[in-house]
Amino acid sequence: MDFFKSKKLFFLGCLSAIIVAIFDLFSKRMVFAMLENGDYSNNSLEITSFFNLVSVWNSGVSFGMFHGAQYGQIIFSVIVMAITAIMLLWLYRNDKIYLSWAISFIIGGALGNLFDRIKYGAVADFLDFHLATYHWPAFNIADSFVFIGVAMLLIEDLILKKK
Repeated sequence: MDFFKSKKLFFLGCLSAIIVAIFDLFSKRMVFAMLENGDYSNNSLEITSFFNLVSVWNSGVSFGMFHGAQYGQIIFSVIVMAITAIMLLWLYRNDKIYLSWAISFIIGGALGNLFDRIKYGAVADFLDFHLATYHWPAFNIADSFVFIGVAMLLIEDLILKKK
């Protein structure tokens, strides 16, 4: 492993993670401000027949699981910090650009949601997709980047990795 290449990838990965986190936080603040200051019923704006912008605070984890759990915010925050530290170590030891992107997306998304959890005690979600009366749980840009990063890791491991 080339020392300078791995340090460059680590720096670029950290920069990418910070950009993802900032983009997530900015998008949440913009959408929530628009919905709270506008004349929208139930803090919801219909964009298409299957997509709304909403303002939802999720104090649980994925899909609202463990909502209202005693000490949940502390436990979830510590878990996210531990996973982020492990991902940073992986990013530091990595020497592949594809993996750097995937890991940085996960770290950036985790940091965006961690910031909300620490500051507000819940994560701001605003993307609401639905089909008729079925609604996918609301999510945000950070969740999207975590999903994309995990999908990239799976693709790399299951498809691209040479056996």
